[in-house]
Amino acid sequence: MARIFITGSSDGLGLLAARRLVDLGHRVVLHARNEQRARAAHEGVPDADQVLIGDLGSMEAAKHLAYAANATGRFDAVIHNAGVYQASETDILAVNTLAPYVLTCLMEKPGRLIYLSSGLHRHGDPALARVAAGKGGVRYADSKLHMVMLAKAVARAWPDVYANAVDPGWVPTRMGGPGAPDDLQQGFETQAWLAVSAEEAARVSGRYFHHRQEARHHPRAEDEALQDALLDACAQRTGVRFPTDRA
Repeated sequence: MARIFITGSSDGLGLLAARRLVDLGHRVVLHARNEQRARAAHEGVPDADQVLIGDLGSMEAAKHLAYAANATGRFDAVIHNAGVYQASETDILAVNTLAPYVLTCLMEKPGRLIYLSSGLHRHGDPALARVAAGKGGVRYADSKLHMVMLAKAVARAWPDVYANAVDPGWVPTRMGGPGAPDDLQQGFETQAWLAVSAEEAARVSGRYFHHRQEARHHPRAEDEALQDALLDACAQRTGVRFPTDRA
């Protein structure tokens, strides 16, 4: 039985992944940005261990969420699911890029890390100067490229961790809209599988998955100098350094 923390799990793919993992007998801690959404998360997955609250649009709140998560004990896996789409570029940068970075840095190191990306990342740009400045200019596609780069950077820095990125597809959630063409079940199964599966195909690191298969990703995500520059830009913006020497 594994302990799993899932950000942004009050609805959508995060909630569905949580249900699947609870149904499989695992212990899941949910996350919501406020009290109202926390109640919705608890109602959606009543057998979850608990719900932690923190607005990932605020760096201070993201840091406090990391400390609150650590206070519950070490997790076997963390699924960085939270994200915004139709939002300001400032919020996209904060929620989609900086919050996963901060939580990765400050939470006790788990055995597995899963970062939600998107097929749109292939149209993204690293935009590292704008990340460091924190003055917007980061599009959704850019932020999802960051998630692939972050997964690959973590995989290099922490060889004892399985760190991967996932494209769930364009699925009919509140974010994706009712007309989204992809299969909803396929949308959440890959991250749940990567979090707990003993299959050899899931026990890998630094990969990009779509529907349990490794998929084509932006070639710039492989650039190790760019990966390191992303870590530096996020550290400059948040004041939190990536702990490359963490045991």
